[in-house]
Amino acid sequence: MASILIVDDEAKICKLLQAELVDAGHDALGLTTGREALDRAGQNPPDILITDLRMDEMDGITLLKKMKEASPHTDVVVMTAYASVETAIETMRLGAYDYIIKPFNTEELLLLIERIESTRRLREENEGLRSYIASGLDDRIVGTSDAIRAVKKLIQDVSASEAPVLIRGESGTGKELVANAVHKTSRRARGPFIAINCAAIPETLLESELFGYERGAFTGATRRKLGHFQLASGGTLFLDEIGELPMSLQSKLLRVLEEYRVTPLGGEKEVKVDIRLVSATNQPLEEALEEGTFREDLYYRLNVFPIALPPLRDRREDIGDTGRYLLEQMGRKGSDLGEDALRKLQVYHWPGNVRELRNVLERATIVRPSGKIAEEDILLTTLKQSADTDGAPEGLNLDEMEKHMIHKALKISAGNKSEAARLLGITRRALYGRLERYQLDDEVNT
Repeated sequence: MASILIVDDEAKICKLLQAELVDAGHDALGLTTGREALDRAGQNPPDILITDLRMDEMDGITLLKKMKEASPHTDVVVMTAYASVETAIETMRLGAYDYIIKPFNTEELLLLIERIESTRRLREENEGLRSYIASGLDDRIVGTSDAIRAVKKLIQDVSASEAPVLIRGESGTGKELVANAVHKTSRRARGPFIAINCAAIPETLLESELFGYERGAFTGATRRKLGHFQLASGGTLFLDEIGELPMSLQSKLLRVLEEYRVTPLGGEKEVKVDIRLVSATNQPLEEALEEGTFREDLYYRLNVFPIALPPLRDRREDIGDTGRYLLEQMGRKGSDLGEDALRKLQVYHWPGNVRELRNVLERATIVRPSGKIAEEDILLTTLKQSADTDGAPEGLNLDEMEKHMIHKALKISAGNKSEAARLLGITRRALYGRLERYQLDDEVNT
């Protein structure tokens, strides 16, 4: 809702309009002089100024001029009982959004304010898109392949929408980067972008992180803490690894998406939140639906606008540009990537995608601190290579192959489950689930 200043030297009219606009949900304040309005605008510029035309100390035309100088983005509506073509032309020429003839009813004014808000939203969306392009953030999504062009097109398509976005892709494909781009191209670009990894926070803490809590809500809650839903209000909340969200929180998330209200732990009152939700997963949620570990109604609510990110192996033509870009981010020249090194990178299968490419190039810059990075500087010791060359028996079914890969990952990582999960491109929680499913825990611990 809009923040509105009302200026009329008749105090009764000010109070009446203020009350009606507040009842309609706006943040409205009535003042009786233009000087007061300008002082207020200097501290906190309003979205809309509604001013009478004829006032003793400062008339509406003068206030319009001064307000436009002090706050160019404030939309001005002039009230007048002395309407004429000349008045309309003059106020519009000086930058008024519109004028309204006294006496008018509340519905007429509210419709005008609604039209102003709609125009402001469109303007903010366009400014957000211009800001995004000017900032060069689009350059961080590197590549000219058809697949990456399609991703950029989807980001542009959803920029004017408030719809939930579900980003899908393998680990390391840049899901958070795309989520940030969705935020930066939206009308919420000036608001916060809050990211949280659902798999990285223990279930016992995740609820308090999302919803916040009041003092005394539980042992150790010595102060009030805002949750991520409230911290992201006015902007975008990014929930990564949404497939790892516990069932107990899935129903609460669904309620937030339906009502946009949250209740902090230990609180009694609901708090309204204004967020745009973007979520991401590297797991097939359809399997979770079949297994009963993910709510079907939440799945459809999240999947309003899906964006699928291609793995790096499916867009090999982008490896050169991506590698050179990453080198520049490390303080090196893109031209430091030698041709023989590039050829080695282009034939590799990249199970860890762009994240793995970054790690490989970071190591290469350490062993070759200056000059051309050569083929021998590129180390590609990976799980897939080890599995391919270490006697995986032929004719395995899918479950046996998965067990074999888990064994191999644990062997390479010397039993470190977090590292094994990273090598496999899954979360630690997902690895634990597979260990239990295949009854591998005893084998791992022996």
